[in-house]
Amino acid sequence: MSTVIERPSLWLRLKPLFVGYDFWLIAAILLLAGAGMVTMYSAGFDHGTRFVDHGRNMMLAAGLLLVVAQVPPQRLMALALPIYAIGVALLLATALFGITKKGATRWLDLGIVIQPSEILKIGMPLMMAWWFQKREGQLRAFDFAVGALILAVPVGLVMKQPDLGTAILILSGGLYVMFFAGLSWRLILPVLAVGVVGVTALVLSEDAICQPDVVWYVLREYQKHRVCTLLDPTQDPLGKGFHIIQGMIAIGSGGIHGKGFMNGTQTHLEFIPERTTDFIFAAFSEEFGLAGVVGLLLGFVFLLFRGLIIAAEAPTLFSRLLAGALSLSIFTYCFVNMGMVSGILPVVGVPLPFISYGGTAMVTMGLGLGILMSIAKSRRMMQS
Repeated sequence: MSTVIERPSLWLRLKPLFVGYDFWLIAAILLLAGAGMVTMYSAGFDHGTRFVDHGRNMMLAAGLLLVVAQVPPQRLMALALPIYAIGVALLLATALFGITKKGATRWLDLGIVIQPSEILKIGMPLMMAWWFQKREGQLRAFDFAVGALILAVPVGLVMKQPDLGTAILILSGGLYVMFFAGLSWRLILPVLAVGVVGVTALVLSEDAICQPDVVWYVLREYQKHRVCTLLDPTQDPLGKGFHIIQGMIAIGSGGIHGKGFMNGTQTHLEFIPERTTDFIFAAFSEEFGLAGVVGLLLGFVFLLFRGLIIAAEAPTLFSRLLAGALSLSIFTYCFVNMGMVSGILPVVGVPLPFISYGGTAMVTMGLGLGILMSIAKSRRMMQS
């Protein structure tokens, strides 16, 4: 008598694709995505198809999030070294054969034009988490030194392009992994102290630094201008200081409750440069005021803490390090973007997650959040 084996129903086969997601993470993503669409509708109202394109980019990022969420963290760990190696190889190819625009060599033509440094925004935390997972239980100072070398190679190549904003994001992603892996405060504090002393020296010697006859060897020319503009944007109010001045005017003019949706004068009279990309936070602040900004900040804070909770509950060291680094990377995006628009940081090309226009940035964000969801989902599936 033959044995009849019943095939599982279609629902049972598809069920793993729809269960195990972190509800609170999804809620935070949807709220921030909604804020991004509302802001883009106003800021990009007379800016071509930016609103429609922003929605398309979000849908693409959402699709990537759902796909990556199905990939187990163990498979992601196996992909870490190849992704890092491909990213560094493409950065080297960019340095040798890349496309130069406006004095920067950041793009590579492989049939389609790509920006290889974007790969390392995700590849760096993956690689660093892989390295420290391999050294689990036997971490020594030598292991952190190797980690620093792994980090320094792509950061140096991106700085050479030059692309300060992307270099900061790649560097921060790697440093967060090292911090969560147990890098001693005795090593972290001296670096922070040197940074504080350096910034203080810049402020105290503002007049000397920004004089044309002073040679500032450490930074490139455009970086010198950014620091000088940060210290005193009124030196060139119609030139290099225009972005910061108009951004601060827009933020201040929003007041407590803002001027109202679609009523931002600085935005719609086109005083805010890059109002749909890097400086969209100024447009948001003008129309929704302090109350809107607080709400937006609370949304990002909730997303950050939800990511850190996922990291704390992750079952493996690799997952904990990766989830923690990706969560704090979102903080870096927000802090740098809001800081530069508010005039407390130099202007660098760092978008505001979910809010700023940009397909590449949205794809990178979708991949990062997909990895977070994968880690959360794997833990829930293990518990069930």
